[in-house]
Amino acid sequence: MAKKKAPAKTNAIRLVEQKKIPYSEHEYEWSEEHVGALDVAEQLNQNTSQIFKTLVTTGNKTGPVVAVIPGNQELDLKKLAKASGNKKMEMLHLKDLESVTGYIRGGCSPIGMKKNFPTYIDETAQAFETIIISAGRRGLQMELAPAGIQQLTKAKFVDLRL
Repeated sequence: MAKKKAPAKTNAIRLVEQKKIPYSEHEYEWSEEHVGALDVAEQLNQNTSQIFKTLVTTGNKTGPVVAVIPGNQELDLKKLAKASGNKKMEMLHLKDLESVTGYIRGGCSPIGMKKNFPTYIDETAQAFETIIISAGRRGLQMELAPAGIQQLTKAKFVDLRL
């Protein structure tokens, strides 16, 4: 009987392991209809405010900017613009996500993108010992300390919620 081959490690997981940052993996059944953070929270039986989503935006001055916010919240583009030194922000077009970040919708991690883009984590992350973010593949999340994400992405903690 053939052994089931373990999925290859993602860039995000490789970087976390390289820096020896403690983390744990959470796998779940992924489907096209259930790609949001709330679906992930339900599948993993986790607190929705502890599951964070990665959103990629474009600033008129800086280009791509990454926002990591609670999955049950909406991003305030004006707050992100102010924090990142832009006058105007808009969401990156979905068709450009993979070419810009190296990740696809439903599997976009703030860690291990093609380039180190300016990254902002909502300040509420600091209230948790650990938060859960995408590990860089659909159906795979990683749980780690917000400070670990900050260390790897050089992120700033700011208020990003609407």
